Amino acid sequence: MKLKIYYFLFFINIIIVTSVAQKPITVDDAVAIALKSNYDILVARNDADIDKINNTAGNAGMLPSIALNGSDNYSNYNSRVEQTGGVVSTNPNARTNALSANVALNWTLFDGGKMFVTKNKLSEIEALGEIDFRDRVLQTTYNVVLAYYNIVKQKQQQSSIKQVISYNQDRVNILQTSFNAGATAKNNLLQAKIDFNVSTENSLTQENVINTAKRNLNQLLCRNIDSTAYDVIDSIPLTFKPNKEELLKIVQTNNTNILAYQKLTAIAALTIKESQSLRLPKVNFNAGYNYANSNYNYGTTVSNRTLGPQLGGSITIPLFQGGNINRQISNSKIQFKSAEYQLENAKLQVQTQFQNALTDFENQQKLLAIEQQNSEMVKENLEISLLRLKLGQTTALEVKLAQQSYEDSFTRLINFKYNLKIAETKLKQLIAGL
Repeated sequence: MKLKIYYFLFFINIIIVTSVAQKPITVDDAVAIALKSNYDILVARNDADIDKINNTAGNAGMLPSIALNGSDNYSNYNSRVEQTGGVVSTNPNARTNALSANVALNWTLFDGGKMFVTKNKLSEIEALGEIDFRDRVLQTTYNVVLAYYNIVKQKQQQSSIKQVISYNQDRVNILQTSFNAGATAKNNLLQAKIDFNVSTENSLTQENVINTAKRNLNQLLCRNIDSTAYDVIDSIPLTFKPNKEELLKIVQTNNTNILAYQKLTAIAALTIKESQSLRLPKVNFNAGYNYANSNYNYGTTVSNRTLGPQLGGSITIPLFQGGNINRQISNSKIQFKSAEYQLENAKLQVQTQFQNALTDFENQQKLLAIEQQNSEMVKENLEISLLRLKLGQTTALEVKLAQQSYEDSFTRLINFKYNLKIAETKLKQLIAGL
């Protein structure tokens, strides 16, 4: 009895494990995996982190530099000193040992305001890094959604092919019975068997297409490429209802491409201010604490030691630098103008992409509505044709044409659903709403 219970529990455990293993991943699951593992996102995150690390007061030149310096110099040489009155003293083994150390501080107090402009520029660069990271997340999410629903699309196509195989089998059975009764020609039966084999071949080919689509998704998720045993949902949800006026406002304020060029324009404007600050004076402050000790084995001085603080400063007024400052300012102004042009071009491109995606979305909605009606009619027409063939009231050619219409309609229906999802995802990407 205990053994039977053991086998029963073991069997239940296998069922549970199998059901868990076959649980399909959702598109949200796929996106979550990509956000954690996709290499493009990881690199973009690192680039944004670098921009954040670089945004410091020290990197902008606002903080002092402090250094501890030390040196020890030993000399051994032949010394000959001739003094007034003709007295000459020599030392063939003169030695000097000079030891020094100091703590030095150097601080730029004023550089024409360049340090403050540079700090603002570093903040804008950091913000640009975050926008670039966000754009990479949106692009990767877009790619994952398309790759995911491509698998769903190919699986639905496979379901259609299997349904066609079933219809072909019905044709073969009907015509086989009719042929055995002498009511139909053999060529009709052979054609039905050929169509059955072709649809079976299409099913095998479609299975390979599905596995290829799964590998493409695995690549985006940075998973084992050959791991194609997972499953996805069996439908494409289409519940998105865009508000054109509202989305048009959002796209101008949220689109990452526009935001990036806005930051580039702001950075270019700050670069002009950096160049203009080079015309102004630069004031430095320096301080230190010095120690020096020198020992001699010749002459009247045996040792010399100094110890104490040191304060000082300097001012640099640029008078003429070969026209380089004017050149830098002119180049910065041209770069700023180019950044403005690029910003306006980006706005125009995004607006064009938005209108195209919205038009495509609306068009696919209309096509899908029509094809949904067609799909119901062609399926009913095919089933009627098979029934008529079974009753000997129609020809095999009529059934074949009805079956071809069914296949074409189902393929169009799947494609319209997928294209509608692509248009929806593109709209969401443009408004940064993925």
